[in-house]
Amino acid sequence: MAKPNKKGPSRTVDVFCAKCKAQLFKYRKGGKGALIKCFKERIVEDNTKIPCTCPECGQIFARDTLVRGAPAFKMVGGKVTFK
Repeated sequence: MAKPNKKGPSRTVDVFCAKCKAQLFKYRKGGKGALIKCFKERIVEDNTKIPCTCPECGQIFARDTLVRGAPAFKMVGGKVTFK
């Protein structure tokens, strides 16, 4: 399968923890659907100290996986919100 576009979309969204509302990262998201996965190469600004864990409350919000041969975070349903 094809790898995701490295440059990606120009629209950035802020991703927050659903529990404590701490900002996790800024992400270049394409489309208008839900946030299911985040490709690591599209993350603009990362505020997490430990990958996939909220820096404020310590909640695990994603799993580290490979999607179409590219490293990505697969979001756990209901653990993150974005604007």
